[in-house]
Amino acid sequence: MSELKDRQNITVLAIESSCDETAAAVVRNGRQVLSNVIASQIEIHRRFGGVVPEIASRNHLLSVESVVDEALKKAGVTKDGIDAIAVTYGAGLLGALLVGVSYAKALAYSWQKPLYAVSHVEGHIAANYLESDLEPPYLCMLCSGGHTAVLSVEDYIHSTLIASTRDDAAGEAFDKVARVLSLPYPGGPEIEKLAKEGKPSIEFPHPKFKGRELYFSYSGLKTAVINYVHNALQRGEEIGRADLASSFQEAAIYQMSTVATLAQKRTGLDKVAIAGGVSANKRLREVFDEIFTPLGVKVYYPKLCYCTDNAAMIGGACYFMIKKGIKQADMSLDAKANVKLG
Repeated sequence: MSELKDRQNITVLAIESSCDETAAAVVRNGRQVLSNVIASQIEIHRRFGGVVPEIASRNHLLSVESVVDEALKKAGVTKDGIDAIAVTYGAGLLGALLVGVSYAKALAYSWQKPLYAVSHVEGHIAANYLESDLEPPYLCMLCSGGHTAVLSVEDYIHSTLIASTRDDAAGEAFDKVARVLSLPYPGGPEIEKLAKEGKPSIEFPHPKFKGRELYFSYSGLKTAVINYVHNALQRGEEIGRADLASSFQEAAIYQMSTVATLAQKRTGLDKVAIAGGVSANKRLREVFDEIFTPLGVKVYYPKLCYCTDNAAMIGGACYFMIKKGIKQADMSLDAKANVKLG
């Protein structure tokens, strides 16, 4: 491990299978993406209105070998050009994770390469390093389907949790509200598209912070939208779907921008990064730019292709683990449905 840590160039083959994307990537030195291959299952799960775990796992089994082969081919490397193998071990759907973990363990054993277990959350944070000049310390607004949190990122592997959700995550709320509005899966992009046609004319609730505690709560917002739709239907009123989508989106983003602003004031950090699938939302990016740019705080976002689940972010995170001397995993590595933040 010490020899690998001290190498000038480190090339990582990464595998990601935490949900409904089978992905593999080859990443050099944590920032240079040589290939990034994703086999999406969106069309398969769209008919069900969301991800079916068993179906996702079976499709990972069908795709993982070909996706890894394609990633190596596109990168122009063979197993001899790979220094380490990284895999997402959590958080996510347990069956889906097990496919990636099992394949990565088999590959590491047969190729005699070191194996590294990477947190999906740390991968999303590391997505901001890909093809970017971002360096710690900075404040990270993590907003995905499974997590919503603000972290103070001290260095490439250490972070402190400042605020997290008490119930639903932002991405989860987007998907649930999209279902209420009869929009197809995945809901986030559909809400954003519909919101452009409307105005935020409906006032929805948001947390009222008392004292120094910061948190997120999307369950109440989701319920407020459901009640609004239900009450309108009971009265026989037509629902302005575009206005409703716009109002929900603004309320959801308001929470993120408010907590991030308060956290930035407390920490004094002059860089803010947004990570996770919801970071692809253009309105979210606009709001953060509007708030932080006048304050002299630089805002970073991953490229759109690195916002949603991908293996390049896992390879990026792995590189910094190696450079920090993090111990490699062994053949007892198992998948975990949940991982700690910070």
